[in-house]
Amino acid sequence: MTGMASKLAKERAAAAGFGSNSNAVKYLNQDFEALRNQCLQAGKLFVDNTFPAVPESLGFKELGPNSSKTRGIQWKRPGRFNCNLTSFQKEPDVGRKARFSMTILTHPHLCQFRDCWLLAAIASLTLNEDVLARVVPSGQSFKENYVGIFHFQFWQFGEWVDVVVDDRLPTKDGELVFVHTEDKTEFWSALLEKAYAKMNGCYEALSGGSTTEGFEDFTGGIAEMYDLNKAPKNLFQIIKKALDSGSLLGCSIDITSASDSEAVTSQKLVKGHAYSLTGAEVVNYRGRAEQLIRVRNPWGQVEWTGAWSDNSPEWNNVEASQRSNVKAEDGEFWMSFSDFMRHYSRLEICNLTPDTLTSNDYKNWSVCNYHGTWRTGSTAGGCRNNPYTFWTNPQFVLKLEDVDDDPDDGEDGCTFLVGLIQKNRRKFRKMGEDMHTIGFAIYEFHGQRDVHLDKNFFLTHAQTAKSETFINLREVCSRFKLPPGEYLVVPSTFEPHKNGDFCLRVFSEKQAETQVCDDPVDAVLDEDNEISASELKTILNNVVSKRFSLNNSIHQVLVARYADTDMTIDFDNFVACLMRLENMFRIFKKVDSADTGFMELNYFQVRDPLHWIGFPSCPCHQLDKADNAAVVL
Repeated sequence: MTGMASKLAKERAAAAGFGSNSNAVKYLNQDFEALRNQCLQAGKLFVDNTFPAVPESLGFKELGPNSSKTRGIQWKRPGRFNCNLTSFQKEPDVGRKARFSMTILTHPHLCQFRDCWLLAAIASLTLNEDVLARVVPSGQSFKENYVGIFHFQFWQFGEWVDVVVDDRLPTKDGELVFVHTEDKTEFWSALLEKAYAKMNGCYEALSGGSTTEGFEDFTGGIAEMYDLNKAPKNLFQIIKKALDSGSLLGCSIDITSASDSEAVTSQKLVKGHAYSLTGAEVVNYRGRAEQLIRVRNPWGQVEWTGAWSDNSPEWNNVEASQRSNVKAEDGEFWMSFSDFMRHYSRLEICNLTPDTLTSNDYKNWSVCNYHGTWRTGSTAGGCRNNPYTFWTNPQFVLKLEDVDDDPDDGEDGCTFLVGLIQKNRRKFRKMGEDMHTIGFAIYEFHGQRDVHLDKNFFLTHAQTAKSETFINLREVCSRFKLPPGEYLVVPSTFEPHKNGDFCLRVFSEKQAETQVCDDPVDAVLDEDNEISASELKTILNNVVSKRFSLNNSIHQVLVARYADTDMTIDFDNFVACLMRLENMFRIFKKVDSADTGFMELNYFQVRDPLHWIGFPSCPCHQLDKADNAAVVL
């Protein structure tokens, strides 16, 4: 299926509810219920051949087949290495000791192979039952209907994906190698990690990342990260509004060495430990307003002992009605915002989509989601440092109309977040590739929305805003406040000529309108089928700008089909390209006599596009003009 056909299919599936958390896309077309029923009927344990228990599923380099770190690893089911069971048939009650139940991931000891970011994300996941239930579907255990199969759901670039795994887990010397809890009979976190590794290609693909990446894949939200040494002045208001919107907030204290990990400070804060931020209030303290932050330690103990801690004397000067949640040794504590800023290093906020929130008490974000591609020679223009190719990048128009109801900085404007995610880059690590360096620029815009702006616009207009940095992470995300108006968002890689797929998301406090800014697909056709030498000259000089109007998708097809390795098109290919474009438009206009912009083809017409006209009507696939171009060209 061509790119445009795939896009149309996804749009129709989304409209029908596919890809939502309640109707997730089945990864690799594996249906959990069907597979489990087949195993139950056959009396066999499920074996997942799409992610086999082989060295290649562990990794390719640091965890590769010849690595000393993987020597001695054996894949075992929980019942085999924990319960000393010999076979499924002899011991049908395999869940007698092994448990799938979900408790808080309190103190995972193994952070090998640089996947601590995932541990922190999983730990935060357990603090919100609604979010946890979306990732770990109910009805799974080692007892009822157990046949060694489990499934989990993750958000991936605009849609939810259901991933099936068997329960063969990497072990060494009878212990789990990767994520686990202190309770050695509990395996849900290890199985979740396996499903996540499968979706990303292997376990080693999970090395190196940020907690925000896990936040997003477990919620579908958009995550911000703040360095508290460089935090905005209105951060307390941002935190308060985030809590009012049901966002998930995490904070941590940086470590300077391995020995610092989980070291406890003199005031009982744990370094390198993932905390949750659960409240922000302003209390009247001795005649002045005091900003307070409530923090939760997922261990359920070890609390802050400084000012505003549990039962500290500061609470004696606060009205009883404002003494919210002041308890002893429950893992949750209050501290002043100034102390919070002084002791903690970073803050992460995951803003949730409206469908995640079950309560009407929260203020919802307005969400827009778009997919795009960078392709060498057509849409991979690089950053603004490349003025003669930057304009070729995909362009998106953002219309902001209504200002915030309750500005967090006291000034009118429209608050919105822009997140740019590069897709599937972890999977490419096996091929020696990694993350591109990505970012985006924002321009004030007044003009036609259905025209892809050329280089003249960008040579004569300065950017209004931009991503904080270009960085080689999966996502770059920034918060903005701009006056009402229309803006152009241009996502790009830092260097030109980098192939990749991306997802662009806009979260706005008030309703916003976003659309792709691209040229329409159209052509002015001659009446006859022949051209003279002078007509050929005219075509060669003017056809691209005056006769044909092509969008990004068709430009990508043309480059892939006709361009040489140096991204030029020789004379023969140029003429052939023009002739085929002409033919494409003639066919499309003939079949689409009502000028709807779409046409329906049967199987034989798709296989033989030059003989579409005259076939009997048997529609099985609908194409628009751009998709038609991909078939013909």
